[in-house]
Amino acid sequence: MKSIKFNKVGIVLRPGSPELKTSFEKIRNTLNKHDVEVDLEKNSAEMISLDGIEFEELCKQSDFLITVGGDGTLISTARKSLSFEIPILGIHAGRLGFLSDVNIEAFDDFFSQMLNGKYRIDERAILEAILNKGLKEEKRYAFNDVVLTRSSVPQMIHIETLVDSRPFNTYYGDGVIVSTPTGSTAYNLSAGGPVMFPLTNVFALTPICPHSLTQRPVVLPGKYPIEMKTSSERALVIFDGQDTVELGLGESIDIKLASKMVKLIHKEDFNYFEILKEKLSWGD
Repeated sequence: MKSIKFNKVGIVLRPGSPELKTSFEKIRNTLNKHDVEVDLEKNSAEMISLDGIEFEELCKQSDFLITVGGDGTLISTARKSLSFEIPILGIHAGRLGFLSDVNIEAFDDFFSQMLNGKYRIDERAILEAILNKGLKEEKRYAFNDVVLTRSSVPQMIHIETLVDSRPFNTYYGDGVIVSTPTGSTAYNLSAGGPVMFPLTNVFALTPICPHSLTQRPVVLPGKYPIEMKTSSERALVIFDGQDTVELGLGESIDIKLASKMVKLIHKEDFNYFEILKEKLSWGD
């Protein structure tokens, strides 16, 4: 049987949830039992009155990261840790998530399986976005989606879109969702977009409440970069529903699949379609 040794694990807790201290202690006790050192991210540590280290150091020193909370915590951690290419295990506190499929009670058994090599690492695509704001460029990442939407409630928005540097479409409505396969079951699905298997190298463009019935979602190969800009309105650009930037007149955003991937740790028998059935009553 294959035996794996982990030396140090970094933990990130859901912000604003001091009640997760008990969960952290359970995880730490399991890891310490197997002679694995534990570091806690600084903000998480302050939340539960413990000592912690900066996130960058956490990524540099750890064999893998554990996020405790829900999918939102894992998503924000994935964006921030991308350059370190460190695997992430999501542990959900509460209802089952799409990404965090291990719960607190099952962690002790699951980590024993990890030590015996009985786990898998899935590589998931993430979006890289460059905001072209005059002479300034801003790089951002999104694990689920990048959303361009109107900044003024009464107005619809025109979004000119180029695919692989060629004119593709002008969307007229409330906005457009650019979704990764992982994010396809989030906002994209609610807006009528397609479900995409999470390990595929594609992304989707899904219009939000389009003015024309011919404006339909489209799935594009991952190798095609896209450029978006508004012709006469300001827009809001929202990354994973967590960070927002304004896109002014004459400014644009370039979006593509990043060269690096997010590495997610799952159970050896993880089945995406079972998650769909459980979360979305898929096929019922």
